[in-house]
Amino acid sequence: MENYSTQLNDIFQALADPTRRAVLSRLGKGPASISDLADPFDMALPSFLKHIHFLESSGLIQTRKQGRVRTCVIKKERLAAVDAWLSEQRALWEDRTDRLEQFVTDADKKERQE
Repeated sequence: MENYSTQLNDIFQALADPTRRAVLSRLGKGPASISDLADPFDMALPSFLKHIHFLESSGLIQTRKQGRVRTCVIKKERLAAVDAWLSEQRALWEDRTDRLEQFVTDADKKERQE
């Protein structure tokens, strides 16, 4: 369970930054070179590379070097861990709100009967 929690922490930390989210959004459309990914951002390449390394270390992307070009691809299976966690949370909260709704409905019926 701790490993799962650590993975989620790493992923959510990676997703917390708007630059990294933008990179992931772009990679959702397909592989891209680091220079293409860095182009829209107003930052030095070494600073941008820190974002790439962070995404890679969190397991959200993979980089491959072909000649002089380093290409990034998204690893969608890592996002499945987030999806699974969000599904668990959604089910939990839907159950809670259903019980609250039932409680309010029952209390309203009881009040009308009195």
